[in-house]
Amino acid sequence: MDYKTAEGRTAIVRQASLIALFGNLILASAKITVGLMAGSLAVVGDGVDASVDVLIAVLQLFIAGIVARPADAGHPWGHGKAETIGTAVLSFMLFFAGFQLIASSCRDLLGGVTREVPAPAAVVVTLVSIAGKLLLALNQRLMGKKAGSAMLMANAKNMTGDIALSAGVLAGLVFSKLLNIGQIDSIVAAIVGFWVMIAAIGIFVGVNAELMDGGALKEHYSAVFDAVHSVPGAKNPHRTRIRRIAGFLDIDLDVEVDSALTVKEAHVIATQVEKAIRSKLENVFDIMVHIEPAGDVSSVEDEAYGLNERTVNR
Repeated sequence: MDYKTAEGRTAIVRQASLIALFGNLILASAKITVGLMAGSLAVVGDGVDASVDVLIAVLQLFIAGIVARPADAGHPWGHGKAETIGTAVLSFMLFFAGFQLIASSCRDLLGGVTREVPAPAAVVVTLVSIAGKLLLALNQRLMGKKAGSAMLMANAKNMTGDIALSAGVLAGLVFSKLLNIGQIDSIVAAIVGFWVMIAAIGIFVGVNAELMDGGALKEHYSAVFDAVHSVPGAKNPHRTRIRRIAGFLDIDLDVEVDSALTVKEAHVIATQVEKAIRSKLENVFDIMVHIEPAGDVSSVEDEAYGLNERTVNR
């Protein structure tokens, strides 16, 4: 299946989500069970974080079904924004999980709760978790890049953070054993929670641009301008707007042509501009080219939105 089509992209997101779902379900169950038996709050917290990853995978599967729906009267641009919203929800779930872990750890530390040094089984399950998360993170990243999915890439980033998180838990367990101080486990659990919250904020900041109909890079605009200049008769690309919709680019721009051309001739140039843009940019959802007569500077000066070559290169 062609992964550059909407159907192929949805299939990749679903496959990646299923892998993440079952992989994290196994790791979460193991860490929570062993963490409770071994008396390690940090390992339990690590397991709770993995449980959030299970919920994230379920959310991804649900959203993949929504994104796959064709455009309709109520959603003429399709349902791709569901992925953007899902990524934002993902960040809030992570933030809440991190906050809860910090709160639990602080209650133990401030309340003077005496903690036993965790059993060796906690170290074993943490090592297994690190290896498992590494494989899952690589899988999500590769499939996310293949599908151009911000949601999968965000989940890959989350899982990469989980590896460092589990490594911190492992270090805490080792020091607890070496120094025979059980409270180190609670301190590490609080650090783990803080790490999760920072990762959540980073994901939200990244997706916020797309929620605000942005997310395009300077390179995208430069590619559009270069494409226009490659078409004979097309001049002065301006009022250019590019936004992301679930990994695809939606492009609007104005192009000037000779005012003496017929409507049909101007339309031919507009079609050539569209083809040139698609040849320079991948994953283009739609392109809207508005034709204007060359030299109509009044409309350019009165622009209230969109970018031109001068504003992009500032």
